[in-house]
Amino acid sequence: MRSKLMRENSLFMRNNFEPSGKYGFPLIKKQELNIENPTLISFADTRANDNEINKKNGVHFFVDDYRFNGIYDNPERSLEKLSQYAFLLSPDYSTYADMDLWRQIESVGKNRWVGAYWQSKGIIVIPTVSWSTPRSYEFCFDGIEQNATVAVGMIGCKRNKLGFMRGYNAMLEKLNPSKIICFGTPFEEMEGNIISIDYRSSRKVVR
Repeated sequence: MRSKLMRENSLFMRNNFEPSGKYGFPLIKKQELNIENPTLISFADTRANDNEINKKNGVHFFVDDYRFNGIYDNPERSLEKLSQYAFLLSPDYSTYADMDLWRQIESVGKNRWVGAYWQSKGIIVIPTVSWSTPRSYEFCFDGIEQNATVAVGMIGCKRNKLGFMRGYNAMLEKLNPSKIICFGTPFEEMEGNIISIDYRSSRKVVR
């Protein structure tokens, strides 16, 4: 009886979205931002019943994973709080090169599932894309539509510029994004329609 109940529990099965790609990730659908100069605040700076100034921001998850693990484990708990902001970036679960590949695949799957869940609740979601070594290219761009607006983070990338640029160029080839929200200072070599967002300005939250 218990196993039957678990198979009927969508939060256990995580099968309530149509699968895409080799590993069946949920698809984060293409959504455009009708914002000329988007701004971001950190998930760590979000608050319930936030003020009208902060609500005009999007929310990023370029912070340590432990700060936002709950949005996958208990997605309903943070839904009301997060839905008050202009848009959300899908959560940037880590895909470190020294993680086993199954963990990287899991991180990408959680990113896409949460993004698809938020979209199903009427929230504008921009998919965050991350990668590690070329082995990750077989899955890290799945679950995202062609020609969509995407987001990338530059935190820590300066230490491995070559690896970052290889993955970035692979993303351009695979997804052909219409816009790239770049959290941090982009490298001069980065091509595409880049919207650069300063890390320091994202921490200037009005309280």
